[in-house]
Amino acid sequence: MAADDAIGGDVIITKDMKPWEGCGECHDLDGVAPNGHFPNLAAQKTAYFLKEMEDFRIGKRANDHGQMGVSSRETTGKTLDQIAAYFASLLAPTPQPAGALATIEIARARLLVGHGERAARIPACDSCHGPRPKHEFVAPCLEAQQPQYLEKQLDDFAAGRRTNDPDGVMQKIAQRLSERDVQTISTYLASLARQSTACGAER
Repeated sequence: MAADDAIGGDVIITKDMKPWEGCGECHDLDGVAPNGHFPNLAAQKTAYFLKEMEDFRIGKRANDHGQMGVSSRETTGKTLDQIAAYFASLLAPTPQPAGALATIEIARARLLVGHGERAARIPACDSCHGPRPKHEFVAPCLEAQQPQYLEKQLDDFAAGRRTNDPDGVMQKIAQRLSERDVQTISTYLASLARQSTACGAER
């Protein structure tokens, strides 16, 4: 009987699956990705999740192997809303230790994240990503994110491989950051607590 039921390909595999279970194959069902190749989705902003899925769907954003383009085209409407709400409702990821950073590097990261560096024309990360953003961009929560993922996104923005940022703002910022700044900021942000989908972590 089991063999008979298996006839028909993957129908038996996907039957009765929740909409978000497919996402869990890479991002895990608790929204905490198993490695730095994928982002943590737990407690991420619903609006940002929906924006990125739309960008993937229309080809404004791409990932290395194209899975997100396929997934975004197959997942729309009410189903997509359910997935976004599911991940937004999850407990925030556990911050990762910043032990690799020296005291001076932590101070540098706090400066760039909280205040920016005017001389280098680098605005504060918090201007868009913090608990009280100064702009209306739909920006993601960055706290407790995979540090390797953050590094890659900044590298991709700097190199022009990722271009779905409003007015090219992230591309400009990433190009002004040194390689060490990218590593330091990524490690520091990963060590912060993501308290809610409002990105209300204490610095």
